[in-house]
Amino acid sequence: MFTVGCNEDYLTLAPKDELSEATMFSTYDNCKVFAWGFYETLNPYPRGGENNKRHRPTIQDCDADLLENGYSTNGESYLWGRENIPASDADWTEGYNKIRRSNLMLDNLENSNMTDAEKAHWRGVALFFRSFEYFQLLKKYGGVPWIENAINEQDEEILFGPRATRDEVAANILRDIQFAVDNIKEEGDGENTINADVARALLSRYGLFEGTWRKYHGLSGVDAYLQASVDASSVLLQNYPNLMPVYDHIFNSEDLIGQPGIILYRHYIQDDAGYHIRSTNLRSTNEKVDITRRGIDLFLCKDGRTIFNSDLYQGDKDYYAEFRNRDTRILVMSPPPYKVTSSGTGKWSPTGEPADAEWFDEMVRVSGATPDQDLTSPYKQLPDRNWSDRITTEVPNFTGLSPTQTATGYRFWKYFSNVSYRTSSRDYNDGPIFRMGEVLVNHAEAMFELGRFDQGVADATINKTRARGEVAPMQVGEIDAGFDPMRDPSVDPVLWEIRRERGIELLGEGHRITDLRRWKKMDWAIQPKLGRWIKQSDYPAKVIPIQGNAAEGYVQLVAGNPPAFEDYYYLYPLPSEEIVLNPQLEQNPGWK
Repeated sequence: MFTVGCNEDYLTLAPKDELSEATMFSTYDNCKVFAWGFYETLNPYPRGGENNKRHRPTIQDCDADLLENGYSTNGESYLWGRENIPASDADWTEGYNKIRRSNLMLDNLENSNMTDAEKAHWRGVALFFRSFEYFQLLKKYGGVPWIENAINEQDEEILFGPRATRDEVAANILRDIQFAVDNIKEEGDGENTINADVARALLSRYGLFEGTWRKYHGLSGVDAYLQASVDASSVLLQNYPNLMPVYDHIFNSEDLIGQPGIILYRHYIQDDAGYHIRSTNLRSTNEKVDITRRGIDLFLCKDGRTIFNSDLYQGDKDYYAEFRNRDTRILVMSPPPYKVTSSGTGKWSPTGEPADAEWFDEMVRVSGATPDQDLTSPYKQLPDRNWSDRITTEVPNFTGLSPTQTATGYRFWKYFSNVSYRTSSRDYNDGPIFRMGEVLVNHAEAMFELGRFDQGVADATINKTRARGEVAPMQVGEIDAGFDPMRDPSVDPVLWEIRRERGIELLGEGHRITDLRRWKKMDWAIQPKLGRWIKQSDYPAKVIPIQGNAAEGYVQLVAGNPPAFEDYYYLYPLPSEEIVLNPQLEQNPGWK
């Protein structure tokens, strides 16, 4: 549900049964009504298709290196080389259905009763949404059929034509988003609608993706895409100089209207049409997602140094000490260790041991929650609990309450929201779609890839997101080959730190799997996924898998190592039914 204005001009719209392509786009307000249907594409917490990874960005990122699906004891099929060619794929069919809707508007604007500027505005809006869909297709499949106009069954030559090349599709997307940036109204059509800055945010994301894909996959034309990203991000840095000060509030607030750094969001409400189930999923048996050892180790200490070279780090063998002196965003990502006494729902009491309550006050401070025994504040506080408010008596929780159990020891709870208190599957906290946290890390990375990253860029980008985690600023001149001894040596040490910040700021939002694919670094994801250091003797009621079947060590949910990642896996297979329907479509190389 987006905030959309209404006025008396709508009384002059043609009756629904009289609408046709000729009349549907004849006036500005008719176009506005038609455009409402586009917005369903931009739904960060959709209810439908819950078994499809397209609709579950956190589950998508379990195919990468920083998250793990606690139910997948055999490993993700994508990582273990077990992916099959699907008969059908919603990403393909839904994408082309939405592209056709955009093309309907584009085909009919010229004959409308609008000024040239108004026509250009709506052309820009339609191209924004068409580009958004083609971007999803390009990311997944590479070159795909490019359809410039709305087609019907008589247009067989177009409907059953071959795939366009990646170069053609990529260039067309860039062309169309740039048109949207130049022609959509700066103010859009009211609060929280598509405007020029939203188009810039898409261009920031797209230009970085395509530019780095081309660089790391050996294609030409790198700089044009990176420069487009930088140009778009530069304007946004000026237009949105501030961020929401509390990281948890970005994802778990009832209303994001007017919040700094929020470019576009989805406003949900509790009625039958407007709610979602994102928070419920993460607080029930629908999802069991954990952060990996690699993900936890990303978080810097407050002095701006890594856990491998900071005197502030106290090691990972002591549950309570591991989170001390770290980037405070780690507390928003995973609940810190504690113990309480509780016999059921809502009520709890301290154990009497001060160590068991070390993180309670700090969790309230970092999340901006209002502390109370009933736990009714919408933001995170301890103890952890499921959607019905049943208390988890200790973290890490390997053996207790199932909905908040962990597989690796680091439960992912970024989307924990108590807005819909004690209510299942009717969440109505708002969802960010484009926000400055992403734009800042986009800009930093694109500037580095263009050879223009320096301390000034770091201060304008990375150091803003770091400040929200209470981490010392990045000092570019201090980053050398030894800054992180665990760095992939093939990655420049400064770029490594930029990518670190991106991994933290965007954790679990669906970007990581795309990032590893565009960097051609899926080998990071096929390393063993590890969790907490534990002693099996501390859990006599349950056998917890430990690396090497040792008596103590790091949890390893999936035994063994995945096979080497095949290059052809960087592009997904086209659905077989589409190739049967259109013999001119060629399957991506390697898929049989």
